[in-house]
Amino acid sequence: MLEVKDLFVAYGQSEALHGITFEGRENETVAIMGRNGMGKTTLFKSLMGVMPVKSGHITVAGQEVTRDESFRRVAKGIAYVPQGRMIFPTLSVEENIQTGLENSRTRQIPDDIYALFPVLWDMRRRKGGNLSGGQQQQLAIARALVTDPKVLLLDEPTEGIQPSIIKDIAKALNEIRKLRKITIVVSEQVLSFAMDVADRLFVIEGGRLVHETARADTDQDRVKAYLSV
Repeated sequence: MLEVKDLFVAYGQSEALHGITFEGRENETVAIMGRNGMGKTTLFKSLMGVMPVKSGHITVAGQEVTRDESFRRVAKGIAYVPQGRMIFPTLSVEENIQTGLENSRTRQIPDDIYALFPVLWDMRRRKGGNLSGGQQQQLAIARALVTDPKVLLLDEPTEGIQPSIIKDIAKALNEIRKLRKITIVVSEQVLSFAMDVADRLFVIEGGRLVHETARADTDQDRVKAYLSV
């Protein structure tokens, strides 16, 4: 569903990603683990078209998107929940979700969105800026889902969120995948969360993928060693 091949990305003369290759299959969750500054956000921005790619290929459901602008990638099936959530604080919860309906034929919020995140139904008239961090994260995921994506990218979804809400988000992501059969790619530093949601885990270090493991075979101590400073 998502294929990334030999991806190189640079900030000016400084190369940030050095030949990243991985794939996300249909109905699979992949976690990209790594410390801050190792290239996770750069990778996600390049997948979404926010950062230009120096060389390499990105395909979604067999369609090349490497040179497409972000809005074209959305139309081809990528949705992105950025680090820090980036919701609209002055819009209501409902209006925030509606901003994701730009390409929708019906312009209606699907019922399953509120079924996945009941708290958003309860707060649909409240301003986004008045929600807690965990609620804002659920709102950002809901907004991404209404584009009906084939691939959902989540950049550091647990950052700054209390442990009980992290569990809720993990449960919702597993439910989303079951309902929609989509590919989810999540960048993460919290190993317990990755183990709750991911089928496969990759470790990124210095702009390279240095370790890959299936969840069942994960040597947690080894992954933790990569994540410790």
